[in-house]
Amino acid sequence: MVTSVLAPSASNRYHQAAGPIHTIVVLALLGSWAFYGKMLVDHLSTANPDRVRLYVLTFFFEWLLFVLVVAGMRQSGAPVRSILGDEWRSVRQVLRDIGIAAAFWIVSGLILFVLGWLLRVTAMGRKMDSIFPHGALEITLWIALSVTAGVCEETIFRGYLQRQFIALTKNVPAGIVLSAVAFGAVHAYQGFRRVVLIGMYGAMFGVLAHRRRNVRPGIIAHAWQDALSGAINVLTRN
Repeated sequence: MVTSVLAPSASNRYHQAAGPIHTIVVLALLGSWAFYGKMLVDHLSTANPDRVRLYVLTFFFEWLLFVLVVAGMRQSGAPVRSILGDEWRSVRQVLRDIGIAAAFWIVSGLILFVLGWLLRVTAMGRKMDSIFPHGALEITLWIALSVTAGVCEETIFRGYLQRQFIALTKNVPAGIVLSAVAFGAVHAYQGFRRVVLIGMYGAMFGVLAHRRRNVRPGIIAHAWQDALSGAINVLTRN
Protein backbone atom coordinates (compact mmCIF):
# COMPACT_ATOMS: atom_id res chain seq x y z
CA MET A 1 0.00 0.00 0.00
CA VAL A 2 2.87 2.34 0.86
CA THR A 3 4.61 1.44 -2.41
CA SER A 4 1.52 2.24 -4.47
CA VAL A 5 1.26 5.66 -2.86
CA LEU A 6 4.93 6.54 -3.31
CA ALA A 7 5.29 5.24 -6.88
CA PRO A 8 3.29 8.01 -8.60
CA SER A 9 5.24 10.62 -6.65
CA ALA A 10 8.55 9.18 -7.90
CA SER A 11 7.31 8.91 -11.48
CA ASN A 12 6.14 12.52 -11.46
CA ARG A 13 9.36 13.87 -10.01
CA TYR A 14 10.58 15.24 -13.33
CA HIS A 15 8.29 17.53 -15.30
CA GLN A 16 8.69 18.45 -18.95
CA ALA A 17 8.97 22.10 -19.92
CA ALA A 18 7.09 21.56 -23.21
CA GLY A 19 5.67 18.80 -25.40
CA PRO A 20 7.86 16.29 -27.29
CA ILE A 21 7.01 17.75 -30.72
CA HIS A 22 8.22 21.15 -29.56
CA THR A 23 11.51 19.60 -28.43
CA ILE A 24 11.93 17.81 -31.75
CA VAL A 25 11.44 21.13 -33.57
CA VAL A 26 14.05 22.83 -31.35
CA LEU A 27 16.56 20.02 -31.94
CA ALA A 28 15.89 20.08 -35.70
CA LEU A 29 16.52 23.82 -35.83
CA LEU A 30 19.74 23.40 -33.85
CA GLY A 31 20.88 20.66 -36.22
CA SER A 32 20.12 22.83 -39.25
CA TRP A 33 21.99 25.74 -37.75
CA ALA A 34 25.00 23.54 -36.96
CA PHE A 35 25.14 22.52 -40.63
CA TYR A 36 24.65 26.06 -41.95
CA GLY A 37 27.03 27.50 -39.36
CA LYS A 38 29.80 25.19 -40.54
CA MET A 39 29.35 26.48 -44.08
CA LEU A 40 29.53 30.07 -42.82
CA VAL A 41 32.69 29.39 -40.82
CA ASP A 42 34.30 27.60 -43.77
CA HIS A 43 33.55 30.68 -45.86
CA LEU A 44 35.38 32.88 -43.34
CA SER A 45 38.66 31.20 -44.29
CA THR A 46 38.46 32.81 -47.72
CA ALA A 47 40.30 35.97 -48.71
CA ASN A 48 37.40 38.32 -47.80
CA PRO A 49 35.64 36.93 -44.73
CA ASP A 50 32.24 38.44 -43.86
CA ARG A 51 32.25 38.21 -40.08
CA VAL A 52 29.48 40.79 -39.69
CA ARG A 53 27.10 38.50 -41.56
CA LEU A 54 28.00 35.57 -39.31
CA TYR A 55 27.55 37.62 -36.15
CA VAL A 56 24.21 39.09 -37.21
CA LEU A 57 22.76 35.79 -38.42
CA THR A 58 23.87 34.04 -35.23
CA PHE A 59 22.44 36.86 -33.13
CA PHE A 60 18.99 36.63 -34.73
CA PHE A 61 18.91 32.82 -34.80
CA GLU A 62 19.72 32.47 -31.11
CA TRP A 63 17.09 35.02 -30.04
CA LEU A 64 14.54 33.40 -32.37
CA LEU A 65 15.19 30.04 -30.74
CA PHE A 66 15.03 31.66 -27.30
CA VAL A 67 11.57 33.06 -28.11
CA LEU A 68 10.49 29.66 -29.44
CA VAL A 69 11.59 27.93 -26.23
CA VAL A 70 9.87 30.50 -23.99
CA ALA A 71 6.67 30.31 -26.08
CA GLY A 72 6.66 26.51 -25.89
CA MET A 73 7.06 26.58 -22.13
CA ARG A 74 4.28 29.10 -21.67
CA GLN A 75 1.96 27.11 -23.91
CA SER A 76 2.62 24.04 -21.75
CA GLY A 77 2.04 25.98 -18.57
CA ALA A 78 5.65 25.73 -17.37
CA PRO A 79 6.80 29.01 -15.75
CA VAL A 80 9.88 30.48 -17.38
CA ARG A 81 11.22 31.43 -13.96
CA SER A 82 11.55 27.71 -13.24
CA ILE A 83 14.71 27.74 -15.38
CA LEU A 84 15.74 31.40 -15.18
CA GLY A 85 15.16 31.65 -11.45
CA ASP A 86 13.25 34.28 -9.51
CA GLU A 87 14.04 37.92 -10.15
CA TRP A 88 16.92 39.50 -8.28
CA ARG A 89 15.50 41.29 -5.25
CA SER A 90 18.67 42.75 -3.78
CA VAL A 91 22.22 43.74 -4.63
CA ARG A 92 23.39 40.88 -2.45
CA GLN A 93 21.67 38.34 -4.71
CA VAL A 94 23.27 39.90 -7.79
CA LEU A 95 26.72 39.82 -6.19
CA ARG A 96 26.17 36.24 -5.06
CA ASP A 97 25.44 35.07 -8.61
CA ILE A 98 28.41 37.03 -9.95
CA GLY A 99 30.62 35.42 -7.31
CA ILE A 100 29.35 31.94 -8.17
CA ALA A 101 29.91 32.65 -11.86
CA ALA A 102 33.47 33.85 -11.19
CA ALA A 103 34.30 30.78 -9.09
CA PHE A 104 32.80 28.49 -11.74
CA TRP A 105 34.73 30.24 -14.51
CA ILE A 106 38.04 29.76 -12.71
CA VAL A 107 37.47 26.13 -11.73
CA SER A 108 36.01 25.11 -15.10
CA GLY A 109 38.88 26.90 -16.86
CA LEU A 110 41.43 24.84 -14.95
CA ILE A 111 39.53 21.63 -15.69
CA LEU A 112 39.27 22.52 -19.38
CA PHE A 113 43.00 23.24 -19.51
CA VAL A 114 43.76 19.75 -18.22
CA LEU A 115 41.17 18.11 -20.49
CA GLY A 116 42.48 20.06 -23.48
CA TRP A 117 45.99 18.83 -22.72
CA LEU A 118 44.77 15.23 -22.44
CA LEU A 119 42.83 15.54 -25.71
CA ARG A 120 45.80 17.28 -27.33
CA VAL A 121 43.64 20.19 -28.38
CA THR A 122 45.98 22.74 -29.89
CA ALA A 123 45.48 26.45 -30.48
CA MET A 124 42.45 27.63 -32.38
CA GLY A 125 44.07 27.47 -35.79
CA ARG A 126 43.70 29.69 -38.81
CA LYS A 127 40.08 28.84 -39.58
CA MET A 128 38.89 29.47 -36.02
CA ASP A 129 41.02 32.59 -35.70
CA SER A 130 39.08 34.08 -38.61
CA ILE A 131 35.90 34.04 -36.49
CA PHE A 132 37.19 36.61 -34.00
CA PRO A 133 36.50 40.32 -34.50
CA HIS A 134 38.61 42.88 -36.33
CA GLY A 135 37.83 46.57 -35.91
CA ALA A 136 35.43 48.57 -33.76
CA LEU A 137 32.18 47.45 -35.43
CA GLU A 138 33.02 43.77 -35.22
CA ILE A 139 34.20 44.09 -31.61
CA THR A 140 30.90 45.77 -30.68
CA LEU A 141 28.92 43.04 -32.43
CA TRP A 142 31.08 40.37 -30.77
CA ILE A 143 30.28 41.71 -27.30
CA ALA A 144 26.56 41.78 -28.14
CA LEU A 145 26.85 38.24 -29.48
CA SER A 146 28.67 37.09 -26.33
CA VAL A 147 25.83 38.38 -24.15
CA THR A 148 23.34 36.75 -26.51
CA ALA A 149 25.17 33.43 -26.30
CA GLY A 150 25.16 33.60 -22.52
CA VAL A 151 21.44 34.31 -22.22
CA CYS A 152 20.11 32.23 -25.10
CA GLU A 153 22.41 29.18 -25.04
CA GLU A 154 22.19 28.72 -21.28
CA THR A 155 18.40 29.04 -21.41
CA ILE A 156 18.08 26.70 -24.40
CA PHE A 157 20.61 24.01 -23.45
CA ARG A 158 20.82 24.08 -19.66
CA GLY A 159 17.38 25.46 -18.91
CA TYR A 160 15.12 23.89 -21.51
CA LEU A 161 16.81 20.89 -23.16
CA GLN A 162 18.44 19.64 -19.98
CA ARG A 163 15.08 19.70 -18.23
CA GLN A 164 13.47 17.89 -21.16
CA PHE A 165 16.13 15.19 -21.25
CA ILE A 166 15.96 14.70 -17.49
CA ALA A 167 12.18 14.31 -17.71
CA LEU A 168 12.53 11.89 -20.63
CA THR A 169 15.17 9.67 -19.02
CA LYS A 170 14.00 10.16 -15.41
CA ASN A 171 17.70 10.49 -14.64
CA VAL A 172 19.59 13.70 -13.82
CA PRO A 173 23.11 12.67 -14.98
CA ALA A 174 21.69 11.31 -18.25
CA GLY A 175 19.81 14.55 -18.88
CA ILE A 176 22.91 16.64 -18.22
CA VAL A 177 25.02 14.46 -20.54
CA LEU A 178 22.46 14.51 -23.37
CA SER A 179 22.17 18.28 -23.18
CA ALA A 180 25.97 18.57 -23.19
CA VAL A 181 26.18 16.31 -26.25
CA ALA A 182 23.70 18.55 -28.08
CA PHE A 183 25.69 21.62 -27.02
CA GLY A 184 28.92 20.12 -28.32
CA ALA A 185 27.33 18.97 -31.57
CA VAL A 186 26.16 22.49 -32.40
CA HIS A 187 29.84 23.52 -32.37
CA ALA A 188 30.80 20.84 -34.92
CA TYR A 189 32.51 23.49 -37.08
CA GLN A 190 35.36 23.53 -34.53
CA GLY A 191 36.41 19.92 -35.17
CA PHE A 192 35.86 16.66 -33.31
CA ARG A 193 38.29 17.15 -30.42
CA ARG A 194 36.97 20.61 -29.69
CA VAL A 195 33.41 19.29 -29.86
CA VAL A 196 34.33 16.79 -27.14
CA LEU A 197 35.91 19.55 -25.06
CA ILE A 198 32.94 21.88 -25.54
CA GLY A 199 30.58 19.05 -24.64
CA MET A 200 32.47 18.57 -21.36
CA TYR A 201 32.25 22.30 -20.76
CA GLY A 202 28.51 22.08 -21.36
CA ALA A 203 28.25 19.28 -18.81
CA MET A 204 29.93 21.50 -16.22
CA PHE A 205 27.43 24.26 -16.99
CA GLY A 206 24.70 21.64 -16.67
CA VAL A 207 25.82 20.61 -13.19
CA LEU A 208 25.96 24.27 -12.16
CA ALA A 209 22.43 24.93 -13.46
CA HIS A 210 21.05 21.83 -11.76
CA ARG A 211 22.68 22.62 -8.42
CA ARG A 212 21.65 26.28 -8.48
CA ARG A 213 18.19 25.50 -9.93
CA ASN A 214 18.56 28.38 -12.38
CA VAL A 215 20.85 29.45 -15.21
CA ARG A 216 21.82 32.94 -14.06
CA PRO A 217 25.40 32.18 -12.89
CA GLY A 218 25.89 30.15 -16.08
CA ILE A 219 24.68 33.07 -18.19
CA ILE A 220 27.21 35.39 -16.55
CA ALA A 221 30.11 32.93 -16.86
CA HIS A 222 29.23 32.01 -20.45
CA ALA A 223 28.93 35.61 -21.64
CA TRP A 224 32.17 36.56 -19.87
CA GLN A 225 34.06 33.62 -21.36
CA ASP A 226 32.97 34.39 -24.92
CA ALA A 227 33.67 38.12 -24.59
CA LEU A 228 37.08 37.46 -23.03
CA SER A 229 38.11 35.01 -25.74
CA GLY A 230 37.43 37.66 -28.37
CA ALA A 231 39.30 40.33 -26.38
CA ILE A 232 42.33 38.07 -25.88
CA ASN A 233 42.44 37.29 -29.60
CA VAL A 234 42.34 41.00 -30.48
CA LEU A 235 45.06 41.88 -27.97
CA THR A 236 47.41 39.06 -28.96
CA ARG A 237 46.92 39.78 -32.64
CA ASN A 238 47.78 43.45 -32.16
